[in-house]
Amino acid sequence: MKEQQTPKYIQLKQEILSWIVTAQFKPHDRLPSENEIARRFEMSRQTVRQALGDLEQEGWLYRTQGKGTFVAESQTAAERKPSPVGMTIGMITTHISDYIFPTIVRGVESTLRERGARLLLASTDNEKSKERDSLESMLHEPLAGLIIEPTKSAEGNPNFDFFLALDARQIPYVMLNERYTDVDAPCLKVDDELGGYRAAEYLLRMGHERIAGFFKTDDYQGVHRMRGFLRAFRERKQPVAADWVVRYSSEEKTSRPLEALERLLERETEERPTAIFCYNDELAVRMLDIIRRRGLTVPDDLSMIGFDDSNLAIATEVKLTTIVHPKTSMGADAVELLMKLISQRSPRASLKDIVYEPALVERESVQDLTEKNA
Repeated sequence: MKEQQTPKYIQLKQEILSWIVTAQFKPHDRLPSENEIARRFEMSRQTVRQALGDLEQEGWLYRTQGKGTFVAESQTAAERKPSPVGMTIGMITTHISDYIFPTIVRGVESTLRERGARLLLASTDNEKSKERDSLESMLHEPLAGLIIEPTKSAEGNPNFDFFLALDARQIPYVMLNERYTDVDAPCLKVDDELGGYRAAEYLLRMGHERIAGFFKTDDYQGVHRMRGFLRAFRERKQPVAADWVVRYSSEEKTSRPLEALERLLERETEERPTAIFCYNDELAVRMLDIIRRRGLTVPDDLSMIGFDDSNLAIATEVKLTTIVHPKTSMGADAVELLMKLISQRSPRASLKDIVYEPALVERESVQDLTEKNA
């Protein structure tokens, strides 16, 4: 069966919309004439007129007799009110239903509900192209503000033009967990470097010297946790072997770190790690399967620390020592910070990041070797 082609006027509508949402044409800018657009895209004037007519009816454009077609004022800029009642807040996160993300989303949603606002949610599935789609989709909505978790923050921001479009359309936004280096927006995040440092320093204090670390480094959380981990060793002037620091990408999270642990555990007892630090609790639970299959136990044969204090930390027979992530309070605080921007009580430049201090939760997964060796 022959695939049905999108009508030409719809294709043209999408193209003109992209001009608007990426701020190539700002409110009250005049668009090229119908004749100019028709020549540019090799379409009939009737097709152009149909596309422009639809966009006018939808509120994206307006016409002035004898002058031309212009970009309409953004609804979100023109109609924004200090009161949050009835407003829509967008949220773009890397995942919705996995790991700690539902708890963060609940924090946002419950706080918005208390204020009479509603949440419009989108997920990027940790893919840059889907982040672009999500940003474009949000720009089509009458949003009062936006909460964004960047996708693979350490790999740059190919969607920078859409962040410029948010500014052009006067849609305030805040960022969760990290921020792109080229984006100027308030950010709510854990002090990940301090978290990595405290995890490694705790293991060293407990008498462990052979410690392996596993870090997902396509986001800045993993990069900073790795830096803190290594700083704890530097301060003690204790070297770390290169193959004991395992870096991996999101796509490798179910393979590379597990294979690396397998190789480390194949070594003789006196040459393998006595402890490991995992990028997050999700990875730590996966590591438990590897340890069990080798007939080893935690913490008697191998100690471990996770990160995030998720539900997974207490979901297995091993109750995991881990670093706390604020989750629910981060979601609620993000709404409060965004409302300050929306109401213009605080200009963006005056708002400081909210940085949460990482606390270590001690449970059962770390053995105290100082007592064993005493």
